[in-house]
Amino acid sequence: MPAIRPTLQEVAVLAGTSIPTVSKVLRGGTDVSATTRERVLKAVAATGYRARASARPTAATAVPALVDLVLTAVDNSWAARALGGVEAAAAEAGIGIVITVARDRDEWVTRLLRRRSEGAVIVGVGPTAMQLAGLTAASVPVVLVDPVVRPPDDIASVGATNWEGGRSAGEHLVSLGHMRLGIIDGAHGTLFNDARVDGFRTALRHAGRGVPDRWVAHSEWSRIDGRRAALPMLADADRPTALFACSESMAFGIYDAAAELGLRIPDDLSVVGFDDLPEAQWASPPMTTVQQLTAGMGATALRILLDEIRQRSNGASASRSATRVELATRLIVRESTAPPPDLRLE
Repeated sequence: MPAIRPTLQEVAVLAGTSIPTVSKVLRGGTDVSATTRERVLKAVAATGYRARASARPTAATAVPALVDLVLTAVDNSWAARALGGVEAAAAEAGIGIVITVARDRDEWVTRLLRRRSEGAVIVGVGPTAMQLAGLTAASVPVVLVDPVVRPPDDIASVGATNWEGGRSAGEHLVSLGHMRLGIIDGAHGTLFNDARVDGFRTALRHAGRGVPDRWVAHSEWSRIDGRRAALPMLADADRPTALFACSESMAFGIYDAAAELGLRIPDDLSVVGFDDLPEAQWASPPMTTVQQLTAGMGATALRILLDEIRQRSNGASASRSATRVELATRLIVRESTAPPPDLRLE
């Protein structure tokens, strides 16, 4: 016997509100308090409510005129590359994109619901279970790029082989002879950050080496905070000869800290970043880094989204297992890494 679909009535009862209010939240109505909106989205997530398929793109066309692109910012190179990849794939498909910057907790979701978005590529944003439930309930397909946490089984995602990238950084530094290695990482619990750190540690462990706690520093994903995190570690006479940073913004902070302390890269300190943005090859010295195909991730996500829209227009279930794609990473060796000083002096 097929499962009974949750109803708006059930959502309204659980949220302690009315059916029209639930409907208004799922349409992105603005005349609903933040507290009520949160209660409704929690109830939607708890019940698994989904709207019945609406008459959006038909099987004959199955291509929307516009889709949404949600980012946390547009003023950095990583976001610009992701945007460029999405835009190129959209242009190839003959559709336009609407850019939304996720500046606060729920406003971006409300904007998508109010526009009756045909679908969204979400880049660098960590949607909550409630937000994803609200979009799913409104029949808005989404694809996450570089997801912050593991997505639900029915939400598609595109990422990079972050573990392999971290491993390749570790193997490179080991091959140069480094025994004293450290890490500047980002937020704990972030899917891509944890994978990069684990891959790096695994490479060191296989070589009989490790990273002592005093040579692990946590940073926000910024150059300024990368410098703050690296300074105490590098100012100590007992310091590492090589550092791996989980992003190039943090790696540039290491460059700044080293310059402040009179340490030369790579003579006194080797540095490996992660991303391969244009700034990495312009650095002095040019930065050894792990390349992830950010534009490729954006383009792949857009194509997956369009395929999802076509599948739904042909009657496919929105609750089936979603697509998971990881694009390969690659170590790019430049001039910021070299054997440690003691080996060069022998």
